[in-house]
Amino acid sequence: MADMTTTENRPAISAFTFLRNGMRFGYPFVESIRSALPLVDEYIVALGDCDDGTREAIDAIGDPRIRIVSTQWNEVMTDRGFVYGQQKMIAQFCCRHRWALYLEGDEILHEADLASIREAVDAADDDPRVEAFAFRYHHFYGSPDWVAIGPGWYRTAVRLVRNTIRCYSPDGLFFTVSDRNNKRARYPRAIVLPSYVHHYGHVRRVDPMRDKVRSVARYWGGEADFSGYAIDPRLVERFEGRHPAAILAWLEQHAVTGFSPDTAHVPSSRERRHLLKMRLESLLGIDLSRRHYRRIGEGIDAIRQEPLQPARDLA
Repeated sequence: MADMTTTENRPAISAFTFLRNGMRFGYPFVESIRSALPLVDEYIVALGDCDDGTREAIDAIGDPRIRIVSTQWNEVMTDRGFVYGQQKMIAQFCCRHRWALYLEGDEILHEADLASIREAVDAADDDPRVEAFAFRYHHFYGSPDWVAIGPGWYRTAVRLVRNTIRCYSPDGLFFTVSDRNNKRARYPRAIVLPSYVHHYGHVRRVDPMRDKVRSVARYWGGEADFSGYAIDPRLVERFEGRHPAAILAWLEQHAVTGFSPDTAHVPSSRERRHLLKMRLESLLGIDLSRRHYRRIGEGIDAIRQEPLQPARDLA
């Protein structure tokens, strides 16, 4: 039976992800894995059939904590991308420790945040009201110099869950928790951390992005194409922060450079809706982006000093 604590008697953390043809589609998956290794006790990769060197690249990391689980993708599953949820669950179900960190292949943790994430897990481990941690997001768009800020981009998302509760993933993005009778599902109760996930999926070069978009569209029951990055300038802003050290070399070699939002861009109907929501957010002081968790506190102090909000829907 796997030991559930580290040698320092702290709650152990698993990490997990799913991949298929990560090299071909331009994912910084090696950088993603490396960014989390200082935090975790094992890293599970559910790896579908690949013919592009993805498995070899993972093996080359050379860390014994990484465990590859070979999987078969369900090619007849074309309902709203549920195949992503299936592969995500395969990886999670192989995690052996009390907490499980989920990163997609284009998501990077910042080294400056690792200590505070570790501290939050330690503080919450004995408090069953805390089922998950939500992270803030930097969604880079067009190039590493720009981040998307519209409400159509999830501004926070659960990426660390308590691995001792009945939770599953109907989608690649979020988690749900079963009730006592396993007949209904709800979003997990989460503390929102000040830590950021840096999301680089929309800065990869056009050719691998086009290949990826065309290849995965069938899992949503349709077809799609990609001709280049285009967005209303009001939906992005300059990134003023510091990129994680793990991604710097990848950005130099694989990211788009020189992108600038076109001031003559004609907003799509979807962008017009997001611009309207942004005006409402500014007027009302609210956040209209989607949130797939029940917020029970903000930051580690919510666990240590403040009473959490009553959990009326305990499962």
